[in-house]
Amino acid sequence: MGKFPKPGKGSDKGKGKKRRDDEEDGYEDDDAELPSTSGRERDDDDDGERAKRKGGTIGQQTSFIKNKLKRSELYQKLKHQKEKTKAKERRKKQKEAAKAEEMGLEPPPKPVQHTLDNTREADDTMVEPDDEEIMADENDDEFAAHFANARPPKVLLTTCYKPSKIMYTFLSEMLEVLPCAEYYKRNGFPLKKIVKFAANREYTDLLVFNEDRKQINGLLMVHLPDGPTAHFRLSNLKLGADIKGHGRATHHKPELILNHFDTRLGHRMGRFFASLFPQDPQFRGRRVVTFHNQRDYIFVRHHRYIFEEKEKRDAAAKEGGKKKAVIARLQELGPRFTLKLQSLQKGTFDSKNGEFEWLPKKENKTSRRRFFL
Repeated sequence: MGKFPKPGKGSDKGKGKKRRDDEEDGYEDDDAELPSTSGRERDDDDDGERAKRKGGTIGQQTSFIKNKLKRSELYQKLKHQKEKTKAKERRKKQKEAAKAEEMGLEPPPKPVQHTLDNTREADDTMVEPDDEEIMADENDDEFAAHFANARPPKVLLTTCYKPSKIMYTFLSEMLEVLPCAEYYKRNGFPLKKIVKFAANREYTDLLVFNEDRKQINGLLMVHLPDGPTAHFRLSNLKLGADIKGHGRATHHKPELILNHFDTRLGHRMGRFFASLFPQDPQFRGRRVVTFHNQRDYIFVRHHRYIFEEKEKRDAAAKEGGKKKAVIARLQELGPRFTLKLQSLQKGTFDSKNGEFEWLPKKENKTSRRRFFL
């Protein structure tokens, strides 16, 4: 029966012979040279040059590198170079602006920041201020009587079937926002009967707020007696009591601000919102309601403003001179919320046979920079 050789005896003979052969050939293990790293450094430089030539974002420039460690190193290197270049350009612009200010010249113009708003796709339905076709349509649409002061606004507010305490708090604040509004309890009546009831009593608009699990999430607006009907998703609601430093609204008729309703659809929605408010605001109350459209989201805010005259330091004046300036301050009254248009229907509310003027369709949303209002 065979036996394995004991450690330290038979196995060392081959090693000693191999070591002697290495010494005869002129190689020593301790003096062996390490492989050169110049090839790796050359590869890194080649990758950097290739990334610069490729262009695009830093992530796109480094996406072709399969080795995660090398890709991360090159990413950090390119990012550091980019930040260094931007800081150098920023310091150069600051020096030019300071030099122009010392010489009494106008500073160089600041670059315009690119956003989704100012890079939106061109829309054929954009409304020009002096468009005669739009003006002719407005003189004959459903809101013409309101803007001619022939029919003052009278708004009816109601809710879903079983409103919660939050809904009643919200309605009390909406009654302050809309001075021409009245509240009626739903009492289980269907919407078609409520529309008929409001039209017979000469209400101009009907607002129905929806609630789900104590979250107010919807608004249905019906212009009476002939429509149109708009359905909105309501989100980001914050009541006046939850706003820090909020104030209490007075009984004065508020001013109205409509921002960025630029397309034909947006222009129509702006006229819809304007029909809820009287045409003769009381400026003494210094109260303003704002509907601000941004990327098809309508932000609703309620403020009180005040103008104050304060002294400010004049940098151009010598010996620390001061000049008087008029400053506007705002106090939010609440509530604040956001609306998103879901549909616009011709005529009054009809869920079965209604004809829609506008519905969101996936094939129409071809880009992030395309907006409808």
